This record gives sequence, C-alpha cells and structure tokens, in this order.
Amino acid sequence: MRTVFITGASSGIGQATARALAPNHRLILCGRRRERLEALALELNALTATHILTFDVRNREEVFQAVDSLPTEWKNIDILINNAGNAHGLSSFQEADIEDLEAMIDINVKGLIYVTKAVLPLLLQHNRGGHIVNLSSIAGKETYANGSVYCASKSAVESISAGLRIDLNSKGIKVTNVAPGAVETEFSMVRFKGDQTKANQVYNGYDPLSPEDIAHAIAYAINQPDHVQLADMTIFPKAQASGTTFYRKPQ
Repeated sequence: MRTVFITGASSGIGQATARALAPNHRLILCGRRRERLEALALELNALTATHILTFDVRNREEVFQAVDSLPTEWKNIDILINNAGNAHGLSSFQEADIEDLEAMIDINVKGLIYVTKAVLPLLLQHNRGGHIVNLSSIAGKETYANGSVYCASKSAVESISAGLRIDLNSKGIKVTNVAPGAVETEFSMVRFKGDQTKANQVYNGYDPLSPEDIAHAIAYAINQPDHVQLADMTIFPKAQASGTTFYRKPQ
C-alpha cells in the first residue's frame, strides 16, 4: 500500500483527496488546523492508517522539523500532493496590501518549495520511483485583472512542476500539474476575507467544480500504469471557458 503526503488536508481539495485515496493508500495528513485533521483522521481510520503533521508551509523550520519527526514506518513516502495554497484579496497591484501579496508568494511558492525539498529525499530513498502532484490554477496559465501576484504565484507553480519533471526524469519520479478553474471551496472566503456575499457571487449562475471533482482527477493521475505520466491537467466546470469567461444562467 502506497503512502501519500497531502498538504492542506484540513479542508477543500486536500480533504476531498484524502477521502478519495483512503481506501487504497496510507495517508499523512498535513495542515495548520489540528482539530480538523484529527476529525478527518478519525473518519478515515476505518479505511486506512493515517498520521497527522501540523505545520505552516510558510515556515521553513516548521516544515523540515515536521517531516523529520515522522516515525520510521511513515518515511516510506510514495506520493507528495502539494495542495496547500490560497489567494489574498482581489485588487489592482497599486491598491493591494503588500501583506496580501507577500502571503501569496510565501504560501503558494515558497511553501511548495519547502515541502518538496523536505519530502523529496524520502521519495528518492527507496529508488522505486514516486509521484509529485502540484496544484496550480488556471491563474497560472492566464493573467487576469486584479490578480497579478496571485497569477504570478501560480505561474511559478507551473514552472516548478515542469522543472521538477525534467530534473527528476532519470529518477523515475512522475510530476503532475493540476490546474483547476472555479472550484467551490473556502478559497473565495479567504480571498474576500470572510465576506460571504462577495464569496457567493463568484459562483452565482452556474455549477462550479466541487473539491471531489479535483480529488477524482488526482486519483486518476496517480493510478495510471507506471509508464504513463499525466503531465498537466486543466479542469473547468462546463460553464467556464477561460480564466474569466463564464456562462451564467439568467437570474
């Protein structure tokens, strides 16, 4: 049974991915909100073995200490899913708070780098290949108004995924980049800092993707035959045609 390391497992896509993989994988559930991770582990322990790590991906020391703290029996990691990430604010560059801009770089870019650097030696150690799945976004492929730094952070994820695929090619490690469009999670509540009205408007008039939709795509990618590597997956709801083009039903 393969061991999967999932960041951002306390909610949204990370939580849905843990549920989707639980029947056939051992799970290392990572996040900042320990009580949510404990509730998820309690739910999944009927299906598989779980281990919890609590850390903030922005804190390099926390990340490396958490990975180093893994018991020996949990260091045989086969799959890393870099799911943790978010957006802060939706403002023009000139009006955005610099703290929001820094947070997106720290979480979406530096956090992914820290976790991958900490976990990669454990993927390489058993010399039997492995798999890294990075969650980017359509924002990494298309820059849109009021999202310059968020889009830049996700574009960086796309480049890191491509670079890792090249660097790890001879090591037998697959790298899959998953770029979702509109998914209804806590994402918009975080972006709009708890403003429920603004968050709801993002999904008005159409059916967005669910976290489970992305979880099923991740499961599909990691369960391909050994010789098959899904390099890049862009996933939209039917009503979405680009980063900013949606068909919304008349109200």
